[in-house]
Order: sequence, then C-alpha cells, then structure tokens
Amino acid sequence: MRCYDKLSSNKKTSKALIRLMKNITIHTLWIYVLAVLAKEQTYPYQIKKKIKELFLFNPPTVTLYTVIYRLEREGFIKKAENGSYMITETGKNALKDASKILMEISDKLNHM
Repeated sequence: MRCYDKLSSNKKTSKALIRLMKNITIHTLWIYVLAVLAKEQTYPYQIKKKIKELFLFNPPTVTLYTVIYRLEREGFIKKAENGSYMITETGKNALKDASKILMEISDKLNHM
C-alpha cells in the first residue's frame, strides 16, 4: 500500500493532498531510486523493497523499471555485469541538487 493510498482511504483527506502525495512520490521516483543507490549498489527488486521500507510507498513495478531505464540512459546510474545498479557521479550530483531544492522548499513552507 502506498502512503497516499492510506490518505485516500480517509474520507476527510482532500483531493489536493492526495495529488500532492502522488506528485512527491511516483512523479519524482527518480530521486528515491538515486537515494537508495547512493547507499548501496543493488538490484531493481531491492530498490523497490528499500523505497517501501524507507519512504513508505510502494512504486508500481513497471514505473520503477521505466525510471531505472531512463536514469541509466541519462547517465545517472549504470548497470553492473551482475545486473545490479550503481549510482554515477552525475547521479550523485543530481541527487544533491534535488535534495537541496526540496530542502529549500520545505524551509520556506515551514517559515511562513
């Protein structure tokens, strides 16, 4: 179950909040994939498992593989001979930039 699925089961949760949860999970899945790979080289099924454990949402498998394919094509990750994936220097920089942007947004929202 995705974290926004729990929200949508609550009748009082607004549609706007549900859209927000989807936008900061599924639509930015690449950030979560890079975060997992920044900690360890691993396989796609383990990436999915780690995202579920650490970030409390379960990305659709097809979506995850699509994101992995795009990240590899863009040079953010690379595939090892054994089929596992690792983050590249480009990927580390992208993760750092994305984290910085999210922190700035969070700080601004928290100080309003």
